[in-house]
Amino acid sequence: MENSHTFSIILPVHNAADKLVQNLPAFLETAAEAGARVIVIDDMSTDDTPDVLTRLKAENPDVLYTTFLPESVIINPSRLRLAMSVGAKAAQTPYVVLASIDRPPHNVGWLYGLADNEIALVYGLKKGSHVIHVSKDDIEELRATITKTERKNGHGHRGSLLKMRRGLYEAVSVRREHVFDVINMFDRPLSFAQLWSLRCQVFFGSLF
Repeated sequence: MENSHTFSIILPVHNAADKLVQNLPAFLETAAEAGARVIVIDDMSTDDTPDVLTRLKAENPDVLYTTFLPESVIINPSRLRLAMSVGAKAAQTPYVVLASIDRPPHNVGWLYGLADNEIALVYGLKKGSHVIHVSKDDIEELRATITKTERKNGHGHRGSLLKMRRGLYEAVSVRREHVFDVINMFDRPLSFAQLWSLRCQVFFGSLF
């Protein structure tokens, strides 16, 4: 991969052919405008995902990089973290954006402003116009938000009310040297007590 880009957008997918057709063009357009690269990691999809990626790769060779996560002989507690790690290793850019094919960018401002600190969250609060970035100098300042929102059951991004109060961001941007520490916060099982503790931390932390 080339090193001329500032951002690499990491997108792990599994059986996401329809979502790729619907949402990947928005990622590619945003990446092209911002000088970024999109890295899609296919986790053993059995639908048309490989065919869709092959077609879109041919149409966007300078922006889209694709790879796959093979069946592993090593027991890994999280295929998601493994796929994200594969993507992060393929990235050769100063910043890595951990994103989801379910949450496409609304405009190029989605990326602008993410390279100011060690870590940042991007919130799209009004489709097509309003993007807010929450940046921090220490990844630990956003651990509670990421751990809560990216918890294992995949329900952390549900809802649209009070998005910033609840930590319902769209993507995480982090300096490459810290990306594996942040990936380790994803897909973690939480007990009821742990989840409510994190919810309180995130909500009251957002008030200050």
